[in-house]
Amino acid sequence: MVKSRVRFPGLTAVWVALALGVAYDASSLRAQSAPATQAAAPASIASDAEIEEFLLKADVVKTKGTSKGVTGSLQATLNDGKMTHDAHIQFIDESKREFQTGKGTEFNFRDSWTFNVAGYKLDRLIGMNMVPVSVSRRYQSKPSAFTWWVDDVAMDEGDRLKKKIAPPEPTSWNHQMQMVRLFDQLIYNMDRNMGNLVITKSWRVWAIDHTRAFRTHETLKSPESVSRCDRQVFEKLKQLDKDSLKREMGSMLDEWQIRSLLARRDLIVKRIESLGPAALFDRQHQGTH
Repeated sequence: MVKSRVRFPGLTAVWVALALGVAYDASSLRAQSAPATQAAAPASIASDAEIEEFLLKADVVKTKGTSKGVTGSLQATLNDGKMTHDAHIQFIDESKREFQTGKGTEFNFRDSWTFNVAGYKLDRLIGMNMVPVSVSRRYQSKPSAFTWWVDDVAMDEGDRLKKKIAPPEPTSWNHQMQMVRLFDQLIYNMDRNMGNLVITKSWRVWAIDHTRAFRTHETLKSPESVSRCDRQVFEKLKQLDKDSLKREMGSMLDEWQIRSLLARRDLIVKRIESLGPAALFDRQHQGTH
């Protein structure tokens, strides 16, 4: 388990990860998560813009490798003169014509930090608010993703299943999981696993580690995973267009990736509409952090 330390009196902090709760082979576990030590975050961190500013400009005080073998991945402590907080730095950017996984061969394989930033941007465009803030920043001359190490983590999905802990509010839990399943279909995520699901003490979940997403397939990976959707997210999903995606994510995704994303969006919308009014729900309000 990765121990996180945030220099605030009273609040835990750890980099969040999220998964579908579907079992995968151990070799695919690539994200880190852990119960964090007690500390406190300042009330001044109230918006995505403030977190982005901190991640972009704060000095990197120290770093250490993450504990589960993620390639090109560091846990970093940042300080901007006013506060200290941890971030996750990923700088992996690999492309292979063929890549062998535990599930078979993937062609035109890509594993890139850029998709973490794209995942955050897309999450906010559709109002899902389940992906931590992630920005593009150079570290030691390498282009990288700096991702906020989110506070108040209790366990990951692997821990929850192992200890047979039931969510206290099944409806809220199911809504969150239905949204992450839909999101993974939208971005064609190839690497969701239980190590990517971290649960806060308030039973909120966060999605991280999207470095193997945004494939160029114009079909859904698992159409049956799309079953229900938050009503407000659904409306924003329908409003996505090429211009908005290029404006927010054009530096991270190419034309083909954007076109494929919109094709998958169309299939998701069609499927939700085919399921009727019962496929839409109203989530309990959650802030962005």
